[in-house]
Amino acid sequence: MDYFLTEQQKLIKDLARKIAEERILPVRAELDEKEEFPWAIVKDIADSDLFRIFIPEQYEGLGEGLFALCIATEELSRACCGVALTYATDALGTIPILLYGTDEQKQKYLPIIAAGTKLTAFGLTESGAGSDASAMKTTATLDGDDYILNGSKQFITNGGEAELYTIIAITDPTRGTRGASAFLVEKGMPGFTFGKKEQKMGIRASATSELVFHNCRVPRDNLVGREGLGFIVTMKTLDVSRPAVGALSVGLAQGALEAAVAYARERKQFGHPISALQAIQHMLANMAMELEAARALVYAAARTVDSGAKDFTEEGAMAKVFATDMAMKVTTDAVQVFGGVGYMRDYPVEKMMRDAKINQIYEGTNQVLRNVIALQLLKRKALRE
Repeated sequence: MDYFLTEQQKLIKDLARKIAEERILPVRAELDEKEEFPWAIVKDIADSDLFRIFIPEQYEGLGEGLFALCIATEELSRACCGVALTYATDALGTIPILLYGTDEQKQKYLPIIAAGTKLTAFGLTESGAGSDASAMKTTATLDGDDYILNGSKQFITNGGEAELYTIIAITDPTRGTRGASAFLVEKGMPGFTFGKKEQKMGIRASATSELVFHNCRVPRDNLVGREGLGFIVTMKTLDVSRPAVGALSVGLAQGALEAAVAYARERKQFGHPISALQAIQHMLANMAMELEAARALVYAAARTVDSGAKDFTEEGAMAKVFATDMAMKVTTDAVQVFGGVGYMRDYPVEKMMRDAKINQIYEGTNQVLRNVIALQLLKRKALRE
């Protein structure tokens, strides 16, 4: 389908695909096997200026917005979802600064982020606070010109590798979610350390670690927005970032579909390529239709965000849920097309299937996001009455 990309967007797409095919594909199996963070590829992405896509021009970015970021993320994920997640998470950690940062915070951090010399991350999840973010226990207590952070964050993407973290902590325990605030915490600040690095089923090239805060002093100037705004910062950040999770899933599914089509044309049974079997043809047709539907929804959601719309909670949630469910199904079907060899690590589709699962879980489980979508529908209905 023709999505009428601008010349700049086409350039971004081609550049990201070139990096995917020349730099990621040759090493993706090794990165997965060794659970190795792809710093060399991150440097290639930085040198190509792809980290500048989402940053406004006044802060040394390209000012191309979320849609262009989704295009690049999709192409990178087509080769490896783990590597692409590292890139997409950098945007996730940056969004709070873009939305709520002060001029001083933007001037200090955004040019560095645009250059790709330092990665970012977003710290929300805790062992007892997953879908229920209100259950978080990490605290931030004002002490003179500093806040003192205590607690820990779990399952943080880019954890340990990123240099800058947006951390959500409780500043007023008596106010529930209205007592949460957001802080910019730099790697190396006294009292900020890293705990367990997780060993995962998929996305093994992506670092997932625990963040530990023990009397960590954070300057008052690193408060994002104002006290009590942390929950709003979180929700608005995730609204913006969810189409990018959809893009990760679209790229992953595209890679799986291409692999399945190529294998179906080569693999012979009963004297013919299995692509001649109607059962296989129908599987491939369904995979392609579901993939194109998800891509259209992701692109539409991203363009809605870029349009300046004030509310896009429903669009972002739909794009994330539909695309991630699609990727899980398409990668599973790709393994089925490959048959027995698809289950073996010599072929890429078993990795793709493992990678796909997490997209249905992070940045809001698909079950919780269905509740979000339903709530938006019901609110709209009530407004009409």
